[in-house]
Amino acid sequence: MTACSDPSMQLRILFFGVLKEMAGRTSDTLELPGEATLHDVFNHYEEQIPRLRTLSKSIAISINREFATLDSKLMDGDEIAFLPPVSGGVDDRAKDAPIEVQRPSLIVREKINTSTFVAGMKQPADGAAVVFEGVVRDCSRGQCTRYLEYEAYEEMALQQMDALIEQARKAFEIREAVIVHRLGRLEIGEVSVLIVVASAHRAAAFEACRWLIDTLKRTVPIWKKEYFEDGAVWADGEPFPSGIATAQGSHSAGPASK
Repeated sequence: MTACSDPSMQLRILFFGVLKEMAGRTSDTLELPGEATLHDVFNHYEEQIPRLRTLSKSIAISINREFATLDSKLMDGDEIAFLPPVSGGVDDRAKDAPIEVQRPSLIVREKINTSTFVAGMKQPADGAAVVFEGVVRDCSRGQCTRYLEYEAYEEMALQQMDALIEQARKAFEIREAVIVHRLGRLEIGEVSVLIVVASAHRAAAFEACRWLIDTLKRTVPIWKKEYFEDGAVWADGEPFPSGIATAQGSHSAGPASK
């Protein structure tokens, strides 16, 4: 009587930012034997894309929108995403009517109207409403920037942003916060990311707002491509924090710029 072999599994693979250009595609389907791990997935693509080996210290990998380590076991149907270091709308309303925040984070593709979100956030108990706008600047890498394009692993980005806001509520004792990030093409001077924090006291609101943007820029899977007169390049991402394992199995390090 012969022993039954482990059944194979089908996996969906996603590539983002500079990695999708290296891979020559945005997604793939991979079949592996049962009992496979994330390490097997990385080894498979490392053979196809040798540059992955040199970038392994800075690449994170997720399983079903959660950061994972290379020894993580896989199941049939899992969605695996290769994530390079991350970068760091709502229609303009004619009457600037307040927007009632239905969830703490949003991903949009139209212009962000800050005043509508601030008006929708404030309540009588608030003594402070702190606003941060990330704005597209006209110069980067010593060159004049024409425009930017943002892309994201949208489902995971929303999940991560919601989690950051929940952490901020507990850590800084704020009442509420909202994060809005725009994707697609952005022109010079347009808002790419908006954070609004409401609290009874200004110190908590300022501290929470600073922590939210700094952490978002290091952990949320959103990337930007910078377009210049003579070409385009993906922005260098900040290293993933020490709590996120990279494809090499060690924590990422090294300089990065936004």
